[in-house]
Amino acid sequence: MALTKTQQRDRRHRRVRAKVQGSESRPRLSIYKSNTRLVAQIIDDAKGTTLAAVSSLDEKGKTPRERAEAAAATLAKRASAKGVKSVVFDRGGFQYLGTVKAFAEAARAAGLVF
Repeated sequence: MALTKTQQRDRRHRRVRAKVQGSESRPRLSIYKSNTRLVAQIIDDAKGTTLAAVSSLDEKGKTPRERAEAAAATLAKRASAKGVKSVVFDRGGFQYLGTVKAFAEAARAAGLVF
């Protein structure tokens, strides 16, 4: 039986989440990507709280990649305001290329360490 794209991504995400755990010292940077937007959150899994969040819909840019890069810079700024410098990256089962890769590299360039 063939799995749908969503089922395949969910399976990959479960594999990633089995290995990735956010803590108070190093929270988890979780992303979700749809056809129109990229949403990212910095989550402390020990307390179950979201420390910072951003959506690429709120950012300016012509392409989804440009909006994702702008969202990464905004998220890094919000995280540093909360005292977060180092995170664990949770790609959410999405492949590390395109918009996801652009977001991660922009977040690193803006000062987040992962």
